[in-house]
Amino acid sequence: MAFDLDHFLFDCQAAVSGDPSHKGVREVVARAVREPAAVLAALGPPQRAGFNVLYNSPALTVLNLVWGPGMTIMPHDHRMWAVIGIYTGREDNVFWRRLPEDAARDVEAAGARSLCVGDCCALGTDIIHSVINPIPRLTGAIHCYGGDFLAQERSEWDAETLREGPYDSAKVRRLFEDSNRLLAVQ
Repeated sequence: MAFDLDHFLFDCQAAVSGDPSHKGVREVVARAVREPAAVLAALGPPQRAGFNVLYNSPALTVLNLVWGPGMTIMPHDHRMWAVIGIYTGREDNVFWRRLPEDAARDVEAAGARSLCVGDCCALGTDIIHSVINPIPRLTGAIHCYGGDFLAQERSEWDAETLREGPYDSAKVRRLFEDSNRLLAVQ
């Protein structure tokens, strides 16, 4: 079965139009990554770490996200639901919970989930997570968000102190570029 990107994006938009929750989009993404080879053929094998915006509107953002080998992204929130579908590689998510204001740090680890090829996972609007690509090759995933992910103000938590601060998209872009520099050396 072939994966058609335009049809996939149309189905995601229709799902959000019918139900603004993550439920419909999760079904669309799950159906797509059940055939990971078809998604890989349509999007092409990942060559570099980074994110490619496939669709963006006030109601929905769809990214083709590629994690570099061993890449880690600090704890962060989205402030909107997300659906993640893995079409190549693996993505490990650590979930965090907020601590009382008088605590030595702002969050603590509260769980984890490994996503492998063909897996699909929905994250709620209040989820805080960090992401790790634990394997020595690129991981490709479709990430869908219930809103304009690119314009949303968000938070990140310092990887060492676990203190909350404003999300720094320039820092995240540097993490992807650092990963690509390491790939070029290998």
